[in-house]
Amino acid sequence: MNGETAATQAAADHGQEPQAPADSAADQRHTIDDFLPRAGNGPLSGQVVVDFSRVLAGPYSTMMLADLGATVIKVEGPNGDDTRNWSPPVRDEDATYYLSINRNKFDIVLDFSDADDLKVAQKLAARADIVVENFKPGGLKKFGLDYDSVKDTNAEVIYASVTGFGAHNPLPGYDLLVQAMSGFMSVTGSPDGSPYRAGVAVFDVITGLHTTIGIMAAIQHKNLTGEGQLVETNLMSSAMSGLANQSGAYAAAGVTPTRMGNAHPSLYPYQPMATKDGELIVAAANDGQFAALATALGRPDWAEDERFAKAKTRNAHRDELEPELLEALQAHTAQEWFDKLTAVGLPCAPINSISQGVERAKDLGLEPIMDTGHGERIIPTIRNPIRLAKSEVSYDLAPPELGADSDQVRAWLDSF
Repeated sequence: MNGETAATQAAADHGQEPQAPADSAADQRHTIDDFLPRAGNGPLSGQVVVDFSRVLAGPYSTMMLADLGATVIKVEGPNGDDTRNWSPPVRDEDATYYLSINRNKFDIVLDFSDADDLKVAQKLAARADIVVENFKPGGLKKFGLDYDSVKDTNAEVIYASVTGFGAHNPLPGYDLLVQAMSGFMSVTGSPDGSPYRAGVAVFDVITGLHTTIGIMAAIQHKNLTGEGQLVETNLMSSAMSGLANQSGAYAAAGVTPTRMGNAHPSLYPYQPMATKDGELIVAAANDGQFAALATALGRPDWAEDERFAKAKTRNAHRDELEPELLEALQAHTAQEWFDKLTAVGLPCAPINSISQGVERAKDLGLEPIMDTGHGERIIPTIRNPIRLAKSEVSYDLAPPELGADSDQVRAWLDSF
């Protein structure tokens, strides 16, 4: 059910006369493919997304929408998205950071300090089904591109605003700051060492995913009611949610978790452990798995030992169990143990490099790398992890060069 049909039905259900739909992006949606064609036919086909976001959280979200078929128009300033210059590494002259989060998008360069360019930006927002931005709080108001301004010309717009610490907090929204302020770094690293950041901007990515979920919920609300709305996410709240059992321990029990290196606060063993020639991740997530592990290691007596048989007591006596585990693991190499434990259904894993991880995903048939684009510009990118049985996830547009589609976007706007 599209928004027009839903709104008409909702009016009928409440005994109201249905009103003619307002002029909106939905009414002109069919024309955009004449100017900005997409090869795919994903579930979000026909949704026009204007992307005023930069760096990671916002662009990651809009790439997810684009992979699912939305027509995403990325708006960049004359100097481009910051990540275009975040290198090395590079592919030819393109920063791989930028390439990793901007496929399937069209690109226009607009200078908001230029009156004509600003009018184009405002017209884009007026024609969009969805607007995504991650400027500092209030940063778009002076340009007439904040939610209140945009909804005056586009009442049904879904407007997603991503900030660092909420709409009323002007603190700069960098992932590293959030990793520190949220407490994440306090639980990451060696117990006797310094706090560590994650090896990826984890809360930018999580916030991007939360933003996508919020937008999808707003699309369904619009389908049911015909109403657009404001969707707000921020890195700090996403961090609180993403810390899951760690933040939940404080919320529910007043417990402040601390750094435990690679150990788990509630499960044991659940960490890297030394073998004859290197480390292997050994995981016993329940008592049954621990009993099977004990048998595989030649120590079935552990599963009968009241100190080790149950998770709670096993945690309490991990200092007594660990030397015995390590002694048993010295019998074989990490690869030999991986083969033996995997063969009996026990969870374990080698500690791979990124390249080894990608190659392992290939071995598992997951096709982790997809060529994106066509013609002379084909960029390998990491596959979207969503697989839909009845809809396509597409890879038809390579990450765009700066301003590559400016003429086509302007022509589309001029067609109204």
